[in-house]
Amino acid sequence: MAMAKVDFEVGSDGVAVITMCNPPVNALAIPIIKGLKDRFDEAARRNDVKAIVLTGKGGRFSGGFDISVMQKVHQTGDITHVPDVSVELVVNSIEDSKKPVVAAVEGLALGGGLELAMGCHARVAAPRTQLGLPELTLGIIPGFGGTQRLPRLIGLSKAVQMMLTSKPIMSEEGRKLGLIDAILSSEELLKVSRLWALEIGERRKPWIRSLHRTDKIGSLSEAREVLRTARQQVKKTASHLPQQQACIDVIEHGIVHGGYSGVLKEAEVFKKLVMSDTSKGLINVFFAQRAISKVTGVTDIGLKPRNVKKAAVIGGGLMGSGIATALIISNIRVILKEINSEYLLKGIKTIEANVNGLVRRGKLTKQKADTALSLLKGVLDYTEFKDVDLVIEAVLENVSLKQVIFSDLEKICPPHCILASNTSTIDLNVVGEKTSSQDRIAGAHFFSPAHIMPLLEIVRTNKTSAQVILDLMTVGKIIKKAPVVVGNCTGFAVNRTFFPYSQGAHLLVNLGVDIYRIDRLISNFGLPMGPFQLQDLAGYGVAVAVAKEFAGSFSDRIFKSPLLGLLIKTGRNGKNNGKGYYIYEKGSKPKPDPSILPIIEESRRLCNIMPNGKPISVTDQEIVEMILFPIVNEACRVLEEGVVIRASDLDIASVLGMSFPNYRGGIVFWGDLVGANHVYTSLKKWAQLYGNFYKPSRYLEERAIKGIPLVRCMFFIIYSNFMKFSFLNLLFVDLPKQLQLRSFFS
Repeated sequence: MAMAKVDFEVGSDGVAVITMCNPPVNALAIPIIKGLKDRFDEAARRNDVKAIVLTGKGGRFSGGFDISVMQKVHQTGDITHVPDVSVELVVNSIEDSKKPVVAAVEGLALGGGLELAMGCHARVAAPRTQLGLPELTLGIIPGFGGTQRLPRLIGLSKAVQMMLTSKPIMSEEGRKLGLIDAILSSEELLKVSRLWALEIGERRKPWIRSLHRTDKIGSLSEAREVLRTARQQVKKTASHLPQQQACIDVIEHGIVHGGYSGVLKEAEVFKKLVMSDTSKGLINVFFAQRAISKVTGVTDIGLKPRNVKKAAVIGGGLMGSGIATALIISNIRVILKEINSEYLLKGIKTIEANVNGLVRRGKLTKQKADTALSLLKGVLDYTEFKDVDLVIEAVLENVSLKQVIFSDLEKICPPHCILASNTSTIDLNVVGEKTSSQDRIAGAHFFSPAHIMPLLEIVRTNKTSAQVILDLMTVGKIIKKAPVVVGNCTGFAVNRTFFPYSQGAHLLVNLGVDIYRIDRLISNFGLPMGPFQLQDLAGYGVAVAVAKEFAGSFSDRIFKSPLLGLLIKTGRNGKNNGKGYYIYEKGSKPKPDPSILPIIEESRRLCNIMPNGKPISVTDQEIVEMILFPIVNEACRVLEEGVVIRASDLDIASVLGMSFPNYRGGIVFWGDLVGANHVYTSLKKWAQLYGNFYKPSRYLEERAIKGIPLVRCMFFIIYSNFMKFSFLNLLFVDLPKQLQLRSFFS
């Protein structure tokens, strides 16, 4: 691996070229920051240096600050690991330099990379260069002066938008806005930048210190109006994210008190936010998403992924049609098989509707949509399966039906073909027990809607080959899913971990807690909806079927509620027929249905668990904990049994598959933030009061008693050896905005 360094070369023209070298994206690691300070100090001292050009090696300026430094801060609690870049380097060495400094920007300048460039006296860029400040995605704000310089260079409104959304712009737009002074070809970039720097020194081009500019800010009243509007928007859309309001506050401070005061305020707030739970959570998710690409015994043994050019999907229902959609929009040919023409036509129409919906939302062009649909073929038999590379079965959760299908597939499909099931609960050993091809049988568990939800759970048995797992991981990446490899058990990792979610909610209702209070509090916690609205959305058939599976596997710790059965008896089926816990009318939001109160009372009478026949008295926090702590408890069992490779895999799966709020870091990480001891003592108390549903797991008990966290070692140390983490990586994170799930158990 190339060593991070900063090169320094003075040409015969008297221009010192300072080059950041830290492949692949010239991340601002600690050695780079120190090297920049040393090189700028050297340029300032040397009499033969008239001007300075700052650039990056390998066609990239800089992808930003090394994010692993912030995780080191989280591990140690020592904020001094973050160096003072804003004042010592950007202000003192670059912006206040007595010699002109020009940034020669190519490829990308993100986060701290763009902040360095904005500290220079001019910026010359190559075409199609990415420029952005995505720091808020990690729970922090720009920390190298970005909150102060960007508004002064491009105007307040656009700067606020860029920072709050974390979306980059291209250098062409940057030129129009005033962020970039000129755009030149890569071949001309360095030459023209040298000349530009010399001309600044000769006063033939303006010597601009962007921190001192005010011409694009507008009047104080105009600026405050822009910021007031931004605050209102943030309050509506990001009330859980402190970095959003903090960013606006810091921008305003600089407008009112001056740019340099703003830089000092920014540095102060930046350090506070780095230590916040929100930043810890978001950075954990950031690293967790990258860790899933490494699977011991699969990705480290020299295997090469095989091409999957043609796939088959069996079953054109909700899940099958979604899976087929995900494949064809990623240029994989799909054979869709159904049992009759009616079902086949319905499945094809659903796929067409899925694709057209993506076009309407601007996610797909009409041309690409037409190409995708041309890759789809519907069939009623296995004739077309003779040359497929992958089959994904997505039929009803019926063991005997699946066994027949896999026996047929083994005879018809080529020997290299992967045989995958989308089952959400059934043991894959049982699915494949009547075949002799168990080495190529695996789970490919999508989440509904399959063409939108970003998680793919890849389930391996003890017999599944490493090649099959690697191939499925590769397919997952091709179809833009986050593939998480998990072990084989009822519910696998995600549904297994979250099965106590609805049961805990039902237990509370039968203890006398109001349904709508529960839903409201869980939504306020950060999930897209509460457990009862979610059950309405999924349809009650799914909930009944799933409850049956888990009751068979985990009979020692389930809670059986009569409520769902009573609702079904009255003809309710949630959103499917417009009546459930809520009333659903076209064009309006779900409304609580007071007519279910007698049904709830009947459930409570049948359950008969209210102490002395009276509703329990609980705080809002206790309600949230009584629903979520059992999930943490089950996550501990999943970890102990080795169902997931790393705790972080369960964290990213909970975020991408269950819409657990990403700013809380994932279910295991959040459990550690709350504290293993608090989770354990709470569960132990509730188990004594309300039964085994709350009984703490052995794994949780051991850690609570020993005073150690649920996750004893941080995985990032392992992975920092193979990848540089910078703000460039944020551009490839497409975490869902807490998607409205159709079903947890899909």
